[in-house]
Amino acid sequence: MKIVLTDAQTVVDEAVTADILKQFGEVEAHGLLRYEEVADKVTDADLIVCNKTLLNEYTLRKADRLRYIGLFATGYNNIDIEYCRKKGITVCNAGSYSTNAVAQHTFALILAHYNKVSSYNQYVQDGKWKRSPTFSPFVYPLNELAGKTIGIVGLGAIGQAVAKIALAFGMNVIFHNRSLREFDGAKQVTLTELLQQSDIVTVHCPLNADSENMFNKVSFALMKQGALFVNTARGGVMQEEDLLSALNSGHLGGACIDTLRVEPMEENCILMQAKNCIITPHIAWAPVETRSRLMRIVAENIRQFLNGTPQNVVSG
Repeated sequence: MKIVLTDAQTVVDEAVTADILKQFGEVEAHGLLRYEEVADKVTDADLIVCNKTLLNEYTLRKADRLRYIGLFATGYNNIDIEYCRKKGITVCNAGSYSTNAVAQHTFALILAHYNKVSSYNQYVQDGKWKRSPTFSPFVYPLNELAGKTIGIVGLGAIGQAVAKIALAFGMNVIFHNRSLREFDGAKQVTLTELLQQSDIVTVHCPLNADSENMFNKVSFALMKQGALFVNTARGGVMQEEDLLSALNSGHLGGACIDTLRVEPMEENCILMQAKNCIITPHIAWAPVETRSRLMRIVAENIRQFLNGTPQNVVSG
C-alpha cells in the first residue's frame, strides 16, 4: 500500500515526524507540491494525506487506485467532496486536535493587545527604562480583561474552550451560534447584538457559504468604538479591505489576526498598512504537542478505515 503526503512540510519537522504512518505501508512524503505537480505524484497512491493541497477532479484525474484521503486538518474545503463521492473515495478529517492550542493562542493575541508585553520589552531592550525618571513608566496604556465583554462567534469545541478561559479572567461572555446552545456562564445572542455589545469579538466558526465575508464594512461598523477584532479561524471570514478601513479610521481599537485570505502572506498584503494590527503566520494550531496529537489522529483514522470502520468521515 502506498501513502502519499502532498504537503508534508506544513505539518512535520524534526520535532514531529510522519514515521507513525509507515506501519501501514510505503510513505512518500513531498514537502509542498505545486498544484500542477499533484496529479503526476499521486498516480499510484492508495491513500493521500494532505493539509491544504487542493484535491479535485484535475489533481486526482490520474489517481485510479485512490481509496482514501486523510486530512491533517479539521477543515476540508480544499477537497472536492462531490468528486470523491462519485469515485468512492473516503475522506476523513482530524477534528478537535487543536482545541486547546487555538484557545491558548487566541488569548495570547488578546493579551498581546491589552498588555503590550512586546512593546514594553522593546522599551527595556532599547535602554529607555534605564533613563526613565520613574520606576513605572506609563508609555503604553494597559487594560484589564476583567469586566470586559467578549463575543464568541461559533461555540464549537474551540469557542467553548475560549469561553472557559474568558470566564476565568472574570469576563462577561456572550456568543453567537447557528444552532441553539447552552453554556454555563455565557449567553447566546444574535450576531448583531454580539457585535454591538462586545469589547472583543473573536471568531471560531468554519469557513463556509454562511461565514464567508461575514466580517465586512457593515459588521465592523456595528462594533463598539475601540473594540478588538480577533480572527484565528479562516481568512475568508473577513474582508481585509474593510478591516483595514475600520482600523485606520480609528473605529476599531485593534485587530489580532492569525489567518489571511491568501497564505503565505502576499508581498502587497494591505493589512501591513493597518494601525494596531497584530498578525501571526497561521500558527495557532502548531504547538509540538498539538501536531503530535494530530499525527496520532491521522494514523488512527487510517487504521479504522483499513479495518472497515472509518471514523471522522466527511465523505464516504
